[in-house]
Amino acid sequence: MMRNRPALLSILLLAGSAAAMAASPAKPPRWSADEAKTIAAWQPRAAARPDPRVEARIRRILAGMTLEQKIGQMTQPSILSITPDEVRQHYIGSILNGGGGWPGGNKHAAVADWVGLAKAYDTAALASDMKVKVPLVWGVDAVHGHNNVFGATTFPQNIGLGAAGDPDLVERIGRATARQVRSTGIGWAFAPTLAVVQNQRWGRSYESYGSDPALVSRLGAALVHGLQGKLTGDGDVLASAKHFVGDGGTWRGIDQGENRAGEATLASLHGAGYYAALDAGVQTVMVSYNSWARDGAANMGKLHGNRALVTGVLKQRLKFDGLVVSDWNAIEQVAGCERDHCPAAINAGVDLFMVPDNWKTFIAKTVADVREGRVPMARIDDAVSRILRVKLRMGLFDRPTTAGALTGDASQLAARDLAQEAVRKSAVLLKNDGAALPLAPGKRLLVVGAAADSFPAQSGGWSLTWQGEETDNADYPLGETLLGGLRRVYGADNVTFSADGSAFAPGKFDAVIAVLGERPYAEMKGDVRWPAPLAHSALYPDQAALLGRVAGQGVPVVSLLYSGRTTYATDLINRSDAFVAAFLPGTEAGALADLLAGRQGLDFRGRLSFAWPNTACPSGGEPASERLFSRGFGLSYAGRVATGRLAEAPILAACP
Repeated sequence: MMRNRPALLSILLLAGSAAAMAASPAKPPRWSADEAKTIAAWQPRAAARPDPRVEARIRRILAGMTLEQKIGQMTQPSILSITPDEVRQHYIGSILNGGGGWPGGNKHAAVADWVGLAKAYDTAALASDMKVKVPLVWGVDAVHGHNNVFGATTFPQNIGLGAAGDPDLVERIGRATARQVRSTGIGWAFAPTLAVVQNQRWGRSYESYGSDPALVSRLGAALVHGLQGKLTGDGDVLASAKHFVGDGGTWRGIDQGENRAGEATLASLHGAGYYAALDAGVQTVMVSYNSWARDGAANMGKLHGNRALVTGVLKQRLKFDGLVVSDWNAIEQVAGCERDHCPAAINAGVDLFMVPDNWKTFIAKTVADVREGRVPMARIDDAVSRILRVKLRMGLFDRPTTAGALTGDASQLAARDLAQEAVRKSAVLLKNDGAALPLAPGKRLLVVGAAADSFPAQSGGWSLTWQGEETDNADYPLGETLLGGLRRVYGADNVTFSADGSAFAPGKFDAVIAVLGERPYAEMKGDVRWPAPLAHSALYPDQAALLGRVAGQGVPVVSLLYSGRTTYATDLINRSDAFVAAFLPGTEAGALADLLAGRQGLDFRGRLSFAWPNTACPSGGEPASERLFSRGFGLSYAGRVATGRLAEAPILAACP
């Protein structure tokens, strides 16, 4: 990966930080002129008033801990690589499961299976020989509901919630997600993502609420409030603001790539959501994979090793006193580091290390780093103090997560009414010529496109598995596809499903519903790398051909697109009488059928949170010359607007 930070500069900064922290741990480290400039670009926040009783308790616990016990608290293995007894032996402070990490490796693990494993880990952590037993906290990627768990309702991905633009809705989704998570005995959700995406070639674009930093701030803070509640309730979990900082602004949208913003843009655009999340009381912040190259010039290295941003900005300038966690094996990308060894990241200010598999050697090497002077004990004590502070604020020392009243309550996984509300509010109507919508009940409908009856297509990535692939409808026992919703609303006898459109015949149907969709994807696999065109027809030519077979035959065509990004689709819009951007609605896509029918006065209220491009080769940043529909655009039944034929841009095999 991009490791072109000068080696000498890295050595000097690391040595300087270690010497300063070892010699005078109470004093802030000295900053170079460049580091000071970076820090000064951020608006300072006032420090929260510490609780003297909590701080005194932290000092007492810390004083009784050995070095090995402290490093154990800083270590976060995956449930796939550590047993409960190893948690006890190595004083592990946190565990996690990623997408595809289920109890016993069983994709269909029941709530009781999750709880059984969680209780085993909790019991093991409290059975160590530490003077003061420190409870464990389990983290999970619950990013659109408790999406790793079989049978859980999932909500629209963040791009859809951005289109809904409703903080109250997002907060209620956060509350429901927290209850889902607590039902499985887990206490930490790795959400919200606060990326302000500038180039939707990035495969994680759908994890962003939008390209407007103010919107990201409002909705991110709302999710923090929803997830965390008052922190100590049975329905509360830790939130994690991620990924600090600049993940949504990498050059050409390359995952884990290089953000070339200047200091001011990094702080005001990419950092906007962190001010709001910290003000909302978020207790954990996850560091980003990306690197930062100030103004596209000097590359300052990977964020996990950037002391000025992690310590200088986040901890000192923004007065964050919670814990900073690394991302999955991310430390190996820091110059001079390995997957299980990175003193530079510790000295930069990372507190808790997500080392899913290589955790034993991480502990051994970090202990050696401290004993041999590469990492100051003051830095270790700061990290462990922050971890203890968060656990004390959660009330874990009084009652483990698994002792909560919701633990084992499988009914908490279902939140269908809320998810259906979110689906109806997040869909955006881009075209409705000839009053093609709403479609009155009783119409004879032909539904085409495999996505119409596909839970994986409507859910996207981070859905049961990491990428959302290797799943089928049998993996989603609760919910409704759009086809199911159409049959419910219009009657099964009035709805014909023909995935390839072969059942089409003029005069046989009153309307065609064409459901187009991307294959599920997440980070890395979801990138559309330059110079490939960012156009749905180029990526999925079979779907363009399908739409071509049913369009222009004298029957109104209503197209819906499941996508994790706003993508060039003018050719598809022109072939449709009505066109709906449904994004990734989650398990309750059937609610779209109620919206298409205008049932009980329902109308489209979603508005684009990203601009819709008029070119298959967008440059990024949403310049006016590249917008087909601007951010904030969206039609409704109440306001009849004819779109007409739109000018189409060529879809080249490669962008120039």
